[in-house]
Amino acid sequence: MARHTAAANGILVPQHDLELLLAAHCACLGVEVRRGVEVHGVRGADANLTDDDVDADVVVETSAGELTAGWVVAADGGRSAIRRQLGIGFVGTDPQMVGYQAVADFDDPGELSRGWTWTPRGIYAYGPIPGRVLVARFGPQPQDRDAPVTLEELQQAVRDVTGVNVTLNGLRGRATRWSDNARQAQSYRHGRVLLAGDAAHVHSPFSGQGLNLGLGDAVNLGWKLAATVHGYAPAGLLDTYESERHPIAAWVLDWTRAQVALMRGDERTAQLRKVVGEELFTVPGVMNRVVALTSGITQHYDVTGTPADKVADDITDKIADNLADEGTAKIADEIADKAAAPVGSIAGDVALPSGDRLADHAHDGRFVLVDRSPDGRFAQAVRPLEHRVAYVADPASETSQPSLFVRPDGVIIWAASRDTASSDDAVLKELDTAVQRWVGTH
Repeated sequence: MARHTAAANGILVPQHDLELLLAAHCACLGVEVRRGVEVHGVRGADANLTDDDVDADVVVETSAGELTAGWVVAADGGRSAIRRQLGIGFVGTDPQMVGYQAVADFDDPGELSRGWTWTPRGIYAYGPIPGRVLVARFGPQPQDRDAPVTLEELQQAVRDVTGVNVTLNGLRGRATRWSDNARQAQSYRHGRVLLAGDAAHVHSPFSGQGLNLGLGDAVNLGWKLAATVHGYAPAGLLDTYESERHPIAAWVLDWTRAQVALMRGDERTAQLRKVVGEELFTVPGVMNRVVALTSGITQHYDVTGTPADKVADDITDKIADNLADEGTAKIADEIADKAAAPVGSIAGDVALPSGDRLADHAHDGRFVLVDRSPDGRFAQAVRPLEHRVAYVADPASETSQPSLFVRPDGVIIWAASRDTASSDDAVLKELDTAVQRWVGTH
Protein backbone atom coordinates (compact mmCIF):
# COMPACT_ATOMS: atom_id res chain seq x y z
CA MET A 1 0.00 0.00 0.00
CA ALA A 2 2.88 2.36 0.72
CA ARG A 3 3.88 2.24 -2.95
CA HIS A 4 0.35 3.30 -3.96
CA THR A 5 0.55 7.01 -3.20
CA ALA A 6 -3.20 7.53 -3.37
CA ALA A 7 -3.67 5.07 -0.49
CA ALA A 8 -0.47 5.62 1.51
CA ASN A 9 -0.89 7.18 4.94
CA GLY A 10 -4.61 6.40 4.80
CA ILE A 11 -6.82 6.30 7.87
CA LEU A 12 -9.83 4.21 8.84
CA VAL A 13 -13.08 6.17 8.59
CA PRO A 14 -16.11 4.91 10.56
CA GLN A 15 -19.04 4.01 8.34
CA HIS A 16 -21.27 6.60 10.01
CA ASP A 17 -18.81 9.38 9.22
CA LEU A 18 -18.42 8.15 5.64
CA GLU A 19 -22.20 8.20 5.18
CA LEU A 20 -22.29 11.79 6.41
CA LEU A 21 -19.59 12.79 3.92
CA LEU A 22 -21.41 11.11 1.05
CA ALA A 23 -24.71 12.70 2.09
CA ALA A 24 -23.07 16.13 2.15
CA HIS A 25 -21.67 15.56 -1.33
CA CYS A 26 -25.10 14.51 -2.59
CA ALA A 27 -26.56 17.70 -1.16
CA CYS A 28 -23.94 19.79 -2.99
CA LEU A 29 -24.99 18.08 -6.23
CA GLY A 30 -28.67 18.80 -5.57
CA VAL A 31 -29.53 15.15 -4.96
CA GLU A 32 -32.36 14.54 -2.50
CA VAL A 33 -31.94 11.50 -0.24
CA ARG A 34 -35.23 10.26 1.24
CA ARG A 35 -34.54 8.08 4.25
CA GLY A 36 -36.94 5.60 5.79
CA VAL A 37 -38.87 5.16 2.54
CA GLU A 38 -39.64 1.59 1.49
CA VAL A 39 -39.91 0.68 -2.20
CA HIS A 40 -42.88 -1.56 -3.03
CA GLY A 41 -42.58 -1.88 -6.81
CA VAL A 42 -42.82 -0.15 -10.17
CA ARG A 43 -45.39 0.45 -12.89
CA GLY A 44 -44.83 1.12 -16.57
CA ALA A 45 -41.55 -0.80 -16.69
CA ASP A 46 -42.11 -2.17 -20.20
CA ALA A 47 -39.24 -4.43 -21.24
CA ASN A 48 -39.64 -3.19 -24.83
CA LEU A 49 -38.87 0.44 -23.98
CA THR A 50 -35.65 1.67 -25.61
CA ASP A 51 -33.19 4.45 -24.96
CA ASP A 52 -34.97 6.56 -27.60
CA ASP A 53 -38.43 6.47 -25.96
CA VAL A 54 -38.05 9.94 -24.49
CA ASP A 55 -41.65 10.26 -23.26
CA ALA A 56 -41.68 6.96 -21.37
CA ASP A 57 -41.93 7.18 -17.60
CA VAL A 58 -41.66 4.62 -14.83
CA VAL A 59 -43.76 4.99 -11.68
CA VAL A 60 -42.08 3.88 -8.47
CA GLU A 61 -44.46 2.85 -5.70
CA THR A 62 -43.13 3.64 -2.22
CA SER A 63 -44.34 3.89 1.36
CA ALA A 64 -44.24 7.68 0.94
CA GLY A 65 -46.27 7.77 -2.25
CA GLU A 66 -45.54 7.45 -5.94
CA LEU A 67 -42.54 8.86 -7.79
CA THR A 68 -42.23 9.27 -11.55
CA ALA A 69 -38.91 8.99 -13.37
CA GLY A 70 -37.59 8.43 -16.84
CA TRP A 71 -35.17 5.81 -15.56
CA VAL A 72 -34.99 3.73 -12.38
CA VAL A 73 -31.90 2.07 -10.90
CA ALA A 74 -33.11 -0.65 -8.56
CA ALA A 75 -30.52 -0.97 -5.81
CA ASP A 76 -33.01 -2.27 -3.25
CA GLY A 77 -30.96 -5.16 -1.91
CA GLY A 78 -30.64 -8.89 -2.30
CA ARG A 79 -34.39 -9.39 -1.80
CA SER A 80 -35.20 -6.67 -4.31
CA ALA A 81 -38.94 -6.12 -4.61
CA ILE A 82 -38.47 -4.56 -8.04
CA ARG A 83 -36.44 -7.48 -9.39
CA ARG A 84 -39.04 -9.95 -8.17
CA GLN A 85 -41.94 -7.95 -9.56
CA LEU A 86 -40.31 -7.73 -12.98
CA GLY A 87 -39.77 -11.49 -13.00
CA ILE A 88 -36.01 -11.30 -13.48
CA GLY A 89 -34.49 -14.64 -12.59
CA PHE A 90 -32.11 -14.76 -9.62
CA VAL A 91 -30.16 -17.95 -10.12
CA GLY A 92 -27.30 -19.53 -8.22
CA THR A 93 -26.56 -21.84 -5.30
CA ASP A 94 -28.34 -22.27 -1.98
CA PRO A 95 -26.53 -21.46 1.27
CA GLN A 96 -24.54 -24.15 3.05
CA MET A 97 -23.60 -22.12 6.12
CA VAL A 98 -25.09 -19.53 8.41
CA GLY A 99 -22.89 -16.89 10.00
CA TYR A 100 -23.19 -14.44 12.86
CA GLN A 101 -21.24 -11.37 13.84
CA ALA A 102 -21.60 -9.38 17.04
CA VAL A 103 -19.88 -7.72 19.95
CA ALA A 104 -21.07 -9.47 23.10
CA ASP A 105 -20.37 -9.60 26.81
CA PHE A 106 -18.88 -13.00 27.63
CA ASP A 107 -18.99 -14.44 31.12
CA ASP A 108 -15.57 -16.01 30.46
CA PRO A 109 -14.12 -16.17 26.93
CA GLY A 110 -10.81 -17.52 28.16
CA GLU A 111 -10.94 -20.80 26.24
CA LEU A 112 -11.69 -19.13 22.88
CA SER A 113 -8.71 -18.87 20.53
CA ARG A 114 -7.74 -15.47 19.19
CA GLY A 115 -7.91 -14.91 15.45
CA TRP A 116 -9.35 -17.36 12.91
CA THR A 117 -9.92 -20.93 14.08
CA TRP A 118 -11.29 -23.89 12.11
CA THR A 119 -13.28 -26.62 13.85
CA PRO A 120 -15.12 -29.73 12.57
CA ARG A 121 -18.35 -27.73 12.67
CA GLY A 122 -17.27 -24.46 11.05
CA ILE A 123 -15.02 -21.47 11.62
CA TYR A 124 -14.87 -18.65 14.14
CA ALA A 125 -12.84 -15.55 14.92
CA TYR A 126 -12.60 -13.91 18.32
CA GLY A 127 -11.15 -10.42 18.87
CA PRO A 128 -9.16 -8.26 18.50
CA ILE A 129 -11.80 -6.04 20.14
CA PRO A 130 -12.86 -7.68 23.43
CA GLY A 131 -16.16 -9.46 22.88
CA ARG A 132 -16.10 -9.26 19.08
CA VAL A 133 -16.99 -12.63 17.63
CA LEU A 134 -17.66 -13.98 14.15
CA VAL A 135 -18.91 -17.51 13.81
CA ALA A 136 -19.92 -19.49 10.72
CA ARG A 137 -21.61 -22.86 11.05
CA PHE A 138 -22.21 -25.34 8.23
CA GLY A 139 -25.68 -26.84 8.27
CA PRO A 140 -29.37 -25.90 7.98
CA GLN A 141 -30.58 -22.31 7.80
CA PRO A 142 -32.82 -20.71 10.45
CA GLN A 143 -36.55 -20.98 9.78
CA ASP A 144 -37.05 -17.21 9.90
CA ARG A 145 -34.13 -15.37 8.33
CA ASP A 146 -35.78 -12.00 8.99
CA ALA A 147 -36.13 -12.51 12.74
CA PRO A 148 -33.67 -10.52 14.88
CA VAL A 149 -30.72 -12.50 16.21
CA THR A 150 -31.35 -13.26 19.86
CA LEU A 151 -28.72 -13.65 22.55
CA GLU A 152 -29.70 -17.31 22.91
CA GLU A 153 -29.33 -18.02 19.17
CA LEU A 154 -25.89 -16.42 19.06
CA GLN A 155 -24.75 -18.22 22.20
CA GLN A 156 -25.82 -21.61 20.82
CA ALA A 157 -24.02 -20.94 17.52
CA VAL A 158 -20.80 -20.02 19.35
CA ARG A 159 -21.03 -23.15 21.47
CA ASP A 160 -21.75 -25.41 18.48
CA VAL A 161 -18.80 -24.17 16.42
CA THR A 162 -16.18 -23.57 19.10
CA GLY A 163 -16.99 -26.55 21.29
CA VAL A 164 -16.63 -24.22 24.29
CA ASN A 165 -19.56 -23.93 26.70
CA VAL A 166 -19.45 -20.13 26.85
CA THR A 167 -22.12 -17.93 28.42
CA LEU A 168 -23.15 -14.63 26.84
CA ASN A 169 -24.59 -12.01 29.18
CA GLY A 170 -25.61 -9.40 26.64
CA LEU A 171 -25.11 -7.79 23.22
CA ARG A 172 -23.45 -4.47 22.51
CA GLY A 173 -25.54 -3.24 19.63
CA ARG A 174 -27.25 -5.50 17.12
CA ALA A 175 -26.03 -8.94 16.08
CA THR A 176 -26.16 -9.74 12.36
CA ARG A 177 -26.91 -12.97 10.53
CA TRP A 178 -25.72 -13.87 7.03
CA SER A 179 -25.11 -16.83 4.74
CA ASP A 180 -23.17 -17.91 1.67
CA ASN A 181 -26.23 -17.71 -0.58
CA ALA A 182 -24.74 -16.94 -4.02
CA ARG A 183 -27.11 -15.70 -6.73
CA GLN A 184 -27.07 -13.38 -9.71
CA ALA A 185 -29.77 -11.69 -11.76
CA GLN A 186 -30.08 -13.22 -15.22
CA SER A 187 -30.48 -9.74 -16.70
CA TYR A 188 -29.45 -6.34 -15.37
CA ARG A 189 -31.96 -4.41 -17.46
CA HIS A 190 -35.72 -4.47 -18.02
CA GLY A 191 -36.67 -1.57 -20.28
CA ARG A 192 -36.07 1.60 -18.29
CA VAL A 193 -35.21 -0.25 -15.07
CA LEU A 194 -31.63 -1.34 -14.29
CA LEU A 195 -30.37 -3.45 -11.40
CA ALA A 196 -27.25 -2.65 -9.38
CA GLY A 197 -25.53 -3.79 -6.20
CA ASP A 198 -27.09 -6.55 -4.11
CA ALA A 199 -30.25 -6.42 -6.22
CA ALA A 200 -28.11 -7.83 -9.04
CA HIS A 201 -25.90 -10.24 -7.07
CA VAL A 202 -25.41 -11.66 -3.58
CA HIS A 203 -22.68 -13.84 -2.07
CA SER A 204 -20.91 -14.54 1.20
CA PRO A 205 -19.32 -11.50 2.88
CA PHE A 206 -15.84 -13.03 3.23
CA SER A 207 -13.05 -10.66 2.08
CA GLY A 208 -15.53 -7.79 1.81
CA GLN A 209 -15.82 -8.13 -1.96
CA GLY A 210 -19.47 -7.06 -2.10
CA LEU A 211 -18.66 -3.40 -1.41
CA ASN A 212 -16.25 -3.11 -4.31
CA LEU A 213 -18.61 -5.08 -6.54
CA GLY A 214 -21.55 -2.77 -5.82
CA LEU A 215 -19.48 0.38 -6.20
CA GLY A 216 -18.13 -1.02 -9.46
CA ASP A 217 -21.71 -1.32 -10.72
CA ALA A 218 -22.42 2.28 -9.72
CA VAL A 219 -19.40 3.88 -11.37
CA ASN A 220 -19.84 1.79 -14.51
CA LEU A 221 -23.54 2.59 -14.86
CA GLY A 222 -23.56 6.19 -13.66
CA TRP A 223 -21.77 7.93 -16.52
CA LYS A 224 -23.40 5.70 -19.16
CA LEU A 225 -26.89 6.45 -17.87
CA ALA A 226 -26.10 10.17 -17.63
CA ALA A 227 -24.93 10.20 -21.26
CA THR A 228 -28.11 8.37 -22.28
CA VAL A 229 -30.39 10.73 -20.36
CA HIS A 230 -28.69 13.82 -21.85
CA GLY A 231 -28.89 12.40 -25.35
CA TYR A 232 -25.22 12.21 -26.33
CA ALA A 233 -24.54 8.52 -25.66
CA PRO A 234 -23.15 6.55 -28.61
CA ALA A 235 -25.43 3.77 -29.86
CA GLY A 236 -25.45 0.76 -27.53
CA LEU A 237 -23.50 2.45 -24.73
CA LEU A 238 -25.99 1.62 -21.98
CA ASP A 239 -26.08 -2.05 -23.04
CA THR A 240 -22.38 -2.33 -22.18
CA TYR A 241 -23.29 -1.97 -18.49
CA GLU A 242 -24.61 -5.53 -18.39
CA SER A 243 -22.07 -6.99 -20.81
CA GLU A 244 -19.22 -5.61 -18.68
CA ARG A 245 -20.51 -6.03 -15.14
CA HIS A 246 -22.35 -9.35 -15.37
CA PRO A 247 -19.16 -11.42 -16.02
CA ILE A 248 -17.35 -9.62 -13.18
CA ALA A 249 -20.07 -10.52 -10.68
CA ALA A 250 -20.19 -14.12 -11.95
CA TRP A 251 -16.45 -14.42 -11.27
CA VAL A 252 -16.80 -12.96 -7.75
CA LEU A 253 -19.57 -15.44 -6.95
CA ASP A 254 -17.37 -18.34 -8.05
CA TRP A 255 -14.45 -16.92 -6.05
CA THR A 256 -16.53 -16.70 -2.86
CA ARG A 257 -17.86 -20.23 -3.40
CA ALA A 258 -14.26 -21.43 -3.55
CA GLN A 259 -13.46 -19.57 -0.33
CA VAL A 260 -16.36 -21.23 1.46
CA ALA A 261 -15.34 -24.64 0.12
CA LEU A 262 -11.93 -24.23 1.80
CA MET A 263 -13.58 -23.47 5.15
CA ARG A 264 -15.21 -26.83 5.69
CA GLY A 265 -14.19 -28.66 8.85
CA ASP A 266 -13.73 -32.16 7.46
CA GLU A 267 -10.28 -33.77 7.39
CA ARG A 268 -9.83 -33.68 3.61
CA THR A 269 -10.64 -29.98 3.38
CA ALA A 270 -8.24 -29.33 6.26
CA GLN A 271 -5.49 -31.07 4.28
CA LEU A 272 -6.29 -29.00 1.19
CA ARG A 273 -6.30 -25.81 3.28
CA LYS A 274 -2.87 -26.74 4.63
CA VAL A 275 -1.48 -27.21 1.11
CA VAL A 276 -2.89 -23.86 -0.02
CA GLY A 277 -1.64 -22.03 3.06
CA GLU A 278 1.77 -23.60 3.51
CA GLU A 279 2.78 -24.47 -0.05
CA LEU A 280 1.05 -21.97 -2.35
CA PHE A 281 0.74 -18.79 -0.29
CA THR A 282 4.41 -18.97 0.69
CA VAL A 283 5.51 -18.70 -2.96
CA PRO A 284 6.69 -15.11 -3.70
CA GLY A 285 4.03 -13.13 -5.48
CA VAL A 286 1.14 -15.55 -4.96
CA MET A 287 -0.41 -13.66 -2.04
CA ASN A 288 -0.02 -10.41 -3.97
CA ARG A 289 -1.90 -12.00 -6.84
CA VAL A 290 -4.69 -13.17 -4.52
CA VAL A 291 -5.00 -9.70 -2.99
CA ALA A 292 -5.09 -8.13 -6.45
CA LEU A 293 -7.84 -10.52 -7.56
CA THR A 294 -9.87 -10.07 -4.39
CA SER A 295 -9.65 -6.26 -4.50
CA GLY A 296 -10.70 -6.18 -8.14
CA ILE A 297 -7.77 -4.16 -9.51
CA THR A 298 -7.06 -6.83 -12.13
CA GLN A 299 -10.57 -6.70 -13.57
CA HIS A 300 -10.70 -6.25 -17.33
CA TYR A 301 -13.40 -5.17 -19.78
CA ASP A 302 -13.44 -6.05 -23.46
CA VAL A 303 -13.32 -2.49 -24.84
CA THR A 304 -11.42 -3.35 -28.03
CA GLY A 305 -12.19 -7.01 -28.67
CA THR A 306 -9.34 -8.48 -26.58
CA PRO A 307 -10.68 -11.26 -24.30
CA ALA A 308 -10.19 -10.67 -20.60
CA ASP A 309 -8.68 -14.11 -20.01
CA LYS A 310 -5.95 -13.43 -22.58
CA VAL A 311 -5.01 -10.18 -20.83
CA ALA A 312 -4.93 -11.93 -17.46
CA ASP A 313 -2.80 -14.75 -18.88
CA ASP A 314 -0.36 -12.24 -20.42
CA ILE A 315 0.02 -10.46 -17.08
CA THR A 316 0.49 -13.73 -15.19
CA ASP A 317 3.04 -15.05 -17.71
CA LYS A 318 5.16 -11.90 -17.54
CA ILE A 319 5.15 -11.94 -13.75
CA ALA A 320 5.84 -15.67 -13.56
CA ASP A 321 8.97 -15.25 -15.72
CA ASN A 322 10.54 -13.27 -12.88
CA LEU A 323 9.25 -15.20 -9.85
CA ALA A 324 12.38 -17.30 -9.45
CA ASP A 325 14.79 -14.37 -9.60
CA GLU A 326 13.07 -11.28 -8.19
CA GLY A 327 12.07 -10.28 -4.69
CA THR A 328 8.50 -9.93 -3.50
CA ALA A 329 8.57 -6.12 -3.55
CA LYS A 330 9.57 -5.96 -7.21
CA ILE A 331 6.95 -8.53 -8.16
CA ALA A 332 4.31 -6.49 -6.34
CA ASP A 333 5.37 -3.42 -8.31
CA GLU A 334 5.17 -5.38 -11.54
CA ILE A 335 1.69 -6.66 -10.72
CA ALA A 336 0.57 -3.07 -10.17
CA ASP A 337 2.25 -1.83 -13.36
CA LYS A 338 0.93 -4.63 -15.57
CA ALA A 339 -2.56 -4.40 -14.10
CA ALA A 340 -2.71 -0.69 -14.93
CA ALA A 341 -1.25 -0.93 -18.43
CA PRO A 342 -3.61 -3.06 -20.57
CA VAL A 343 -6.46 -1.41 -22.42
CA GLY A 344 -9.68 -2.45 -20.72
CA SER A 345 -8.15 -2.44 -17.23
CA ILE A 346 -8.60 0.05 -14.42
CA ALA A 347 -6.06 2.88 -14.54
CA GLY A 348 -3.61 2.83 -11.66
CA ASP A 349 -2.31 5.69 -9.56
CA VAL A 350 -0.77 7.56 -12.49
CA ALA A 351 1.54 10.35 -11.28
CA LEU A 352 2.13 13.35 -13.56
CA PRO A 353 5.23 15.59 -13.70
CA SER A 354 3.15 18.52 -12.47
CA GLY A 355 2.84 16.76 -9.13
CA ASP A 356 -0.82 15.86 -9.43
CA ARG A 357 -2.39 12.56 -10.40
CA LEU A 358 -4.66 11.25 -13.12
CA ALA A 359 -7.56 11.13 -10.67
CA ASP A 360 -7.24 14.87 -10.01
CA HIS A 361 -8.46 15.51 -13.56
CA ALA A 362 -11.45 13.16 -13.30
CA HIS A 363 -13.45 14.70 -10.46
CA ASP A 364 -16.00 16.31 -12.80
CA GLY A 365 -16.92 13.02 -14.47
CA ARG A 366 -15.28 13.65 -17.83
CA PHE A 367 -13.08 11.34 -19.86
CA VAL A 368 -9.36 12.06 -19.45
CA LEU A 369 -6.77 12.00 -22.24
CA VAL A 370 -3.18 12.02 -21.01
CA ASP A 371 -1.15 12.96 -24.09
CA ARG A 372 2.50 11.97 -23.78
CA SER A 373 3.36 12.47 -27.45
CA PRO A 374 6.27 14.89 -28.00
CA ASP A 375 4.17 17.19 -30.23
CA GLY A 376 0.77 16.91 -28.54
CA ARG A 377 -0.63 15.29 -31.65
CA PHE A 378 -3.53 13.57 -29.92
CA ALA A 379 -5.21 16.82 -28.91
CA GLN A 380 -6.97 17.11 -32.26
CA ALA A 381 -8.96 13.93 -31.60
CA VAL A 382 -10.76 15.44 -28.60
CA ARG A 383 -10.61 19.19 -29.21
CA PRO A 384 -14.30 19.39 -30.31
CA LEU A 385 -15.31 17.46 -27.18
CA GLU A 386 -13.57 19.43 -24.46
CA HIS A 387 -16.83 19.69 -22.51
CA ARG A 388 -16.72 15.90 -22.10
CA VAL A 389 -12.98 15.19 -22.29
CA ALA A 390 -10.27 16.63 -20.03
CA TYR A 391 -7.02 16.97 -22.01
CA VAL A 392 -3.75 16.68 -20.07
CA ALA A 393 -0.50 17.41 -21.92
CA ASP A 394 2.30 15.38 -20.37
CA PRO A 395 5.24 15.13 -22.84
CA ALA A 396 6.94 11.76 -22.47
CA SER A 397 10.37 11.10 -21.06
CA GLU A 398 12.43 8.06 -21.97
CA THR A 399 11.01 6.04 -19.07
CA SER A 400 7.48 7.38 -18.81
CA GLN A 401 4.28 5.40 -19.24
CA PRO A 402 2.22 5.52 -22.46
CA SER A 403 -0.42 8.03 -23.44
CA LEU A 404 -3.78 7.03 -22.00
CA PHE A 405 -7.44 7.65 -22.75
CA VAL A 406 -9.52 6.88 -19.67
CA ARG A 407 -13.29 6.62 -19.19
CA PRO A 408 -15.10 8.39 -16.31
CA ASP A 409 -15.08 5.09 -14.38
CA GLY A 410 -11.28 4.84 -14.59
CA VAL A 411 -11.10 2.21 -17.35
CA ILE A 412 -8.38 2.60 -19.99
CA ILE A 413 -9.93 2.48 -23.47
CA TRP A 414 -6.84 3.42 -25.51
CA ALA A 415 -3.09 3.54 -24.93
CA ALA A 416 -0.03 4.37 -27.04
CA SER A 417 3.64 4.03 -26.18
CA ARG A 418 6.07 6.91 -26.72
CA ASP A 419 7.68 5.25 -29.74
CA THR A 420 4.36 4.39 -31.37
CA ALA A 421 2.93 7.81 -30.70
CA SER A 422 5.70 9.49 -32.67
CA SER A 423 5.69 7.18 -35.68
CA ASP A 424 2.45 5.31 -36.29
CA ASP A 425 -0.57 7.19 -37.67
CA ALA A 426 -2.69 4.08 -37.12
CA VAL A 427 -2.63 4.88 -33.40
CA LEU A 428 -4.47 8.14 -34.03
CA LYS A 429 -7.11 6.21 -35.94
CA GLU A 430 -7.46 3.85 -32.97
CA LEU A 431 -7.97 6.86 -30.72
CA ASP A 432 -10.65 8.22 -33.06
CA THR A 433 -12.37 4.84 -32.94
CA ALA A 434 -12.31 4.86 -29.13
CA VAL A 435 -13.76 8.38 -29.07
CA GLN A 436 -16.61 7.45 -31.38
CA ARG A 437 -17.40 4.23 -29.52
CA TRP A 438 -17.35 5.59 -25.99
CA VAL A 439 -17.66 9.40 -26.06
CA GLY A 440 -19.72 10.00 -29.19
CA THR A 441 -19.30 12.76 -31.73
CA HIS A 442 -22.06 15.23 -30.90
